[in-house]
Amino acid sequence: MPDITEQFRLDGKTALVTGAGKGIGRGIALAFARAGADVALVARTKADLDAVADDVRAVGRNAIAIPADVTEIDSLGDVVEQSVRSLGGLDLLVNNAGGVEQLGTYTDMTVAILEGAFRFNVSAPFELGRHALPHMLARGGGAIVNIGSMSGMQNERGFLPYSLAKSALGKFTQLAAVELAPKIRVNAILPGCVETEALRGFMDAMPDIRENLRQKTPMRRNGTPDDIASAALFFASPASSWITGKLLEVDGAAPAGLFPNTAPDL
Repeated sequence: MPDITEQFRLDGKTALVTGAGKGIGRGIALAFARAGADVALVARTKADLDAVADDVRAVGRNAIAIPADVTEIDSLGDVVEQSVRSLGGLDLLVNNAGGVEQLGTYTDMTVAILEGAFRFNVSAPFELGRHALPHMLARGGGAIVNIGSMSGMQNERGFLPYSLAKSALGKFTQLAAVELAPKIRVNAILPGCVETEALRGFMDAMPDIRENLRQKTPMRRNGTPDDIASAALFFASPASSWITGKLLEVDGAAPAGLFPNTAPDL
């Protein structure tokens, strides 16, 4: 009987990971490298990318650092081509970079802020995938993993542009999965509260919020980048070869409303 753990290997594969300089993206890049993949690392800050590239090489895999802003949509074709030229092909794409210019309620928003959120969280993954497709098909197929958010599944005040854009990313994942099957699988991970460097700084300044989050989460802890990286490895590997179009909640079973709601009634 074959060793089932081999289904989680990525030997001979190449991956492009956005937002790879820190946090969840860094965790995913290192998990893929440890599973045998070579990795193209994309983020805005070169120093961060160089550090992660060194970590990837330390486990015996190839890495290329590609400083880029994924909201500059016209540059994303070049990002994919740089990755392919350096690593010899492309099998896996992880759309991890995302965010929003500012949070706020309906009355705080402008069309520019809303469109910026869609550009960052939906248009960039769409365009990177579009350029990656021919390279994946040339190697017989591939997998795309989108990093969404539980905010896209919840209805809370103060998160309108971010939640709406992440919800759209989830629907894009499901539609792309149908369009690209059977050769390319597309799935998404919806993280809950993950203690990345940025969030950890916020919580260190307000420890009561950290403890409140832990107590409201059935698993009694906040997430780590490795929690998300494990899910990404599953979706990227042959272990999930019969799974596509799925949105996986990785949130410790946390309920909505974890963060204080300060938005007043009209």
